[in-house]
Amino acid sequence: MAKTSVLTIDGSYGEGGGQVLRTALALSAVLDRPIELVKIRAGRRNPGLQPQHLSGVKALAEITGAEVHGAEIGSSRLYFAPERITGGSRRFDVGTAGAVSLVFQAILGPLAFADRPSTLLLTGGTHVPWSPPAPYASQVFLPMVKRMGLEADWQLERGGFYPKGGGRVQVAVQPMTQLSSIDLTTRGALLAILGISAVAGLPAEIAKRQADRVRCRLTDAGYTIHIEIAEIDAACPGDSLFVWVEFEQARAGFSALGERGKPAERVADEVADAVLDFLAGDAATEGHLADQLALFMALANGRSVLTTARVSRHLLTNLWTIQQFLPLGISVEGQLGGRGRVTIDGIGLKAASWATTTTANA
Repeated sequence: MAKTSVLTIDGSYGEGGGQVLRTALALSAVLDRPIELVKIRAGRRNPGLQPQHLSGVKALAEITGAEVHGAEIGSSRLYFAPERITGGSRRFDVGTAGAVSLVFQAILGPLAFADRPSTLLLTGGTHVPWSPPAPYASQVFLPMVKRMGLEADWQLERGGFYPKGGGRVQVAVQPMTQLSSIDLTTRGALLAILGISAVAGLPAEIAKRQADRVRCRLTDAGYTIHIEIAEIDAACPGDSLFVWVEFEQARAGFSALGERGKPAERVADEVADAVLDFLAGDAATEGHLADQLALFMALANGRSVLTTARVSRHLLTNLWTIQQFLPLGISVEGQLGGRGRVTIDGIGLKAASWATTTTANA
């Protein structure tokens, strides 16, 4: 297939972090568009590609058979020219405590348009700072993209906390022909509030204190929560609290991590504050979910709309990255940091003919 011209993406734009890289690589793969990323993470304390980002690049290069230049630690430029998206069975090691959830975000879109089903073993950090914890994918993100027709399964086998990582997640992705649009303007009635208070290599009493505190906070506010206390296997000690909220039309998730010197009650209060703040509003999504759904809304068939509790700089940067590839209608109503409404007129991307044929004959 003849390639289109190389698209240059400024990796320092807006929030200027790894999201520009992940979204750009995913769109390069599904649109068969070669790209050159420049000034990657230029404004960050440790600019350029870091191990976690490099893991995502290598994973997508393997999935797409891409020609890649500049894939090394500290690199500020990256050339990526994909070929055919192939499914199958693979293992990707994110390394130490790099977030497996962020690598998953980069590869899920392309694998949805692969030539066959995919089974993956992802190893690395499953409960680490600055990224969604492992249960977020299974309880919040994947149920929402399932409404768009994307079937994927995420199973945590072993926890991975900072600094050693070593976590394991089994993933299965079914290819599809086209994504459906989604309407997340309203969330509907509250169905349930659920949670997992988990520790690895630490006294179970810590997890119990977290659970008791968040339960007390929500009960005092008039809500009921069902929370599980779990002791999980991991390579190093760790502590995590994750609470998700299920509505008729939407889901939302909130988390915090324990650390040395941080009381269990403080961990619980961080989560309880976030949950209660979200419940006090009427938006269908929290800021993290809005950001993660944007790519799939852009690829879907027709107009997708969502309301979000917070218009983040991260979200606006992600939308800017999408518009560098696709001349589609995107509107954001609301102010930075406040409630907002995002409308995206998706392109209705269909799987390449080779992918459709291969899947049909599987």
